[in-house]
Amino acid sequence: MNRSPLTRRAFGALSALSAAAVCLPAVVRAAQPEVPALGAVTIAVGGQGVLYHLPLALADQLGYFRAEGLDVRVRDFSAGAMALQAVQEGTADVCAGAFEHTLRQQVRGQAYRSLVLLGRAPQLALGVSLRALPSYKDLSDLRGRRIGVSSVGSSTHLAATLLLARAGMGQGDVAYVGVGSGVAAMNALRAGQVHALCHADPLMTLLEQKADTRIAGDMRSLKTAQDMLGGAMPAGCIYAPQAFVHKQPAQAQALANGIVHALKWLQTAAPADLVKAVPPAYLMGDRGLYLAAFGRVRETYSTNGMMPDDGAATALRALSRAHPELGDARVDLSRTYTNDFVRKARQKFNV
Repeated sequence: MNRSPLTRRAFGALSALSAAAVCLPAVVRAAQPEVPALGAVTIAVGGQGVLYHLPLALADQLGYFRAEGLDVRVRDFSAGAMALQAVQEGTADVCAGAFEHTLRQQVRGQAYRSLVLLGRAPQLALGVSLRALPSYKDLSDLRGRRIGVSSVGSSTHLAATLLLARAGMGQGDVAYVGVGSGVAAMNALRAGQVHALCHADPLMTLLEQKADTRIAGDMRSLKTAQDMLGGAMPAGCIYAPQAFVHKQPAQAQALANGIVHALKWLQTAAPADLVKAVPPAYLMGDRGLYLAAFGRVRETYSTNGMMPDDGAATALRALSRAHPELGDARVDLSRTYTNDFVRKARQKFNV
């Protein structure tokens, strides 16, 4: 049977389209050059599963670091001070932790610099065990008591010190006890090892919902944090020794790119997207609770990774209030952070 001219033309067009489809992957690959491999980077973090470090977890889980050519290895510690120690000992390259560590280290003669900001409020709360203190009324009732923090010298320790200072208490009026993070911290409070606990979500929301813990001080919203600290308080960040920034600028840029990409994703992520993205262990067995805790702190994540203009100065004021001996220390704030890598990342991802 003879084919009509239309059929022959259609057959020819279909053949051409099929050939183009076969060649398409090669064309796409040619149009998108491979990202150069930048090698391995080890990030030390204190409590990777807490919401404080969520942008880091997302950048890792969603493959944003891999897309930048980085082989990121995350080492999880029970507290931020221990994560910093890992960097100091050379077992990790950079740290995910509280910005104020860069200030403390400069006073001690060590140069560290924040590369990209994760959060713009501490995201921490102080909870009092009603089992241990059934007659608790206000913060003054904690005088002489044991206060649980992830570790002495961590951001939880600073936040607890600032909250208790509002009740006129100094460092020597309570005993700070390092209890780690996650289940270990929760068990320490419930077993009566400590009378109160300063920690991050989702743990604090879990304790609060169990009705045996009363929140006595809260820094989990932008308003409460700014009212208490007098400005925008930089919290979680990726910070690194200055030597790393000088020797590995491409890796530093890739780290900033991955975090900024994750922060952009976080701005529009639906709850279902979030619970699919994070490891199941982070949900602490209760998806609804995790999402409730996330909703409480969502506004405190940085929208673009930039250090606020007054951020470093606010952090120094807060640190000096908790540790008056630092008030006379000379700190060059401009050397504790850089926005250069974030600016390039924002251009790349249109943030």
